Amino acid sequence: MDSMRLNVLPIFGFMLMVILQVTRAQNFAPSPTPVPTNDGAAIDQGIAYVLLVVALAITYLVH
Repeated sequence: MDSMRLNVLPIFGFMLMVILQVTRAQNFAPSPTPVPTNDGAAIDQGIAYVLLVVALAITYLVH
């Protein structure tokens, strides 16, 4: 159990160091954001996901 802790500690430390470096590299200056446009693709994909879940549920209930 102690050897597992010794292996996890350096990995955790490395991941923490990477996360801290990434957050320091970000620029938080306000920049103009483009106006979001909706071309309908997101709505179509959402409907497809709902239909997929319904088909999966029906298949599960029939089986």
